[in-house]
Amino acid sequence: MSALLEIRDVVVRFRVRGGVFSSAGSIDAVSGVSLDVEEGKTYGIVGESGSGKTTLARAVAGLHHASEGSILYRGQELRGLAEGAFRPLRREIVMMFQDPIGSLSPRLSVKSLITEPFRIQGMRERDLDGEARRLLAMVGLPPEFAARYPYQISGGQARRVGVARALALSPKLLIADEPTAGLDVSIQGEMLNLLARLQDELGLAIMIITHNLNVVRHITDRVGIMYLGKLVEEGETEAVFAKPQHPYTLALLAANPEPDPDAQLMRVELQGEPPSILRRPKGCEFHTRCPFAQPRCATEVPRWQAAKGGAHRCHFPAGWDTAAAAS
Repeated sequence: MSALLEIRDVVVRFRVRGGVFSSAGSIDAVSGVSLDVEEGKTYGIVGESGSGKTTLARAVAGLHHASEGSILYRGQELRGLAEGAFRPLRREIVMMFQDPIGSLSPRLSVKSLITEPFRIQGMRERDLDGEARRLLAMVGLPPEFAARYPYQISGGQARRVGVARALALSPKLLIADEPTAGLDVSIQGEMLNLLARLQDELGLAIMIITHNLNVVRHITDRVGIMYLGKLVEEGETEAVFAKPQHPYTLALLAANPEPDPDAQLMRVELQGEPPSILRRPKGCEFHTRCPFAQPRCATEVPRWQAAKGGAHRCHFPAGWDTAAAAS
């Protein structure tokens, strides 16, 4: 299977204003991220709030400027692409935003919302009534929903409308930012099943941004774990869940409210809050919160190391060696 999307050493840098006692500068919200999303596959990006996962997704969608690195979509470089050149690609690369109601204009009917992409792209010859019926059926909503307005539908229904709108132009890559946030568990399952069905039917590649590990386990083929704008672990989903290598991954799994009963994981708790990206720790940036940290971690940046089904950046992967030495 070939890579539809190739991200290499991407940096997203923002300017920051200086305060009374400081000068202006910049921060790297995403710092040197590399990953591939294959055609027809699902890639999950996981991390705490502020980890840079949404910023990375917005850079792929052309909503943020990538300062360094390369973003290749079907071999075409997206970084630095002018808006006029990027516009045709918006038929193939679409982003579904986190807030299902807030992202829908309250003044537009569901029909207008889900057919708006045709108008934006200047496709005036389309039968919008017919397209609305087709799109509603695709996401499991009855045709009469076309006449409703966002305030007349539930959160789960609004999420389905968002999916219909995103898939109106038959894209190749769907970027879904927290697709189940704020939904009841049963509705979350329905949404994930809908995405999986549409992926099979349409051959979609999906990039999911989430903090929900149950979502990742349910639907993704590969997963990347982000911390302070960097990937710290990446690999096949089953391999990462079966034996996480980075202590941060282990801590996220241990904190999961619905742990895998078959997984034999050490209990690891995150210590304190994430440091500010304005003042990144030296060495391994996770060492200030890591229960397995050694003196080396405070001074030496870990390199990528291969593991079964993936790779990680840790001097003492998941504390397996440290725990064994202490036993």
